[in-house]
Amino acid sequence: MDGTLTVAVHDFQRIKHELAIPQEDDILTHLAALPAEVAAEKHDWLLAHERALAEHAQAAPGAVALVRALHGAGCRLGILTRNARELAELTLHAIGIGDMFATDDIIGRDEAQPKPSPAGLQYFVERWQAAPAGMVMVGDHRFDLECGRAAGTRTLLVNTPDNPWPGLACWHLADCGEVLAAWEGKRVSA
Repeated sequence: MDGTLTVAVHDFQRIKHELAIPQEDDILTHLAALPAEVAAEKHDWLLAHERALAEHAQAAPGAVALVRALHGAGCRLGILTRNARELAELTLHAIGIGDMFATDDIIGRDEAQPKPSPAGLQYFVERWQAAPAGMVMVGDHRFDLECGRAAGTRTLLVNTPDNPWPGLACWHLADCGEVLAAWEGKRVSA
C-alpha cells in the first residue's frame, strides 16, 4: 500500500533514529526482539507517527483508476501491508478507495507475520480459494517481491525507477497507470 498505492512518504532513517534502531536493522524485526514493555512504547510512537502520515496520504499516479478498474471488473483485491490494519483503512479512505476493500481483505502487521513472510498471501489464497499462480503481488520493495515469490504468486514491481532486485519481479512497470494501460491492453486483445 504505502509506496505502491500511495506516494511514499515514510522516512525510515528518521523512524529508526527516533526509535534508537540501528540503520541496518529492519524496524519491525528489531521491535519484535525487544522486551514487551520497551517494544510497546516504541510501537505506540510508531503508530502515532504512521497515523499522521496516513491522514495525509496521497494516491500514487494511476492507483485510484487501477483499483477502481480492477474492482469494477470483479477482480479480488487485497491489501497486505507492514503497517497496522487500522492505518491501512485510514489511508485507503484518504485516497478515495476505502470502499473497494472489505476489512477482512486488509491484512496488516498484526493479522499476519509481516512481509517478506508469505503468511499474508497464504491467508488470501485460503480465504479466496485461489491458486497462488493466478495471483499477482504488486509492490514497490524487495519485501513485496520476496513475499510473492515465497507464496508462489507472480510479482509486479511499481514506483521504482529501476529494478534494484532483478530476478524477483515477473514484471516491472513505472507506476499504476502503466499497470492499468497494460491490463486494459491485454483485455482488449484477448
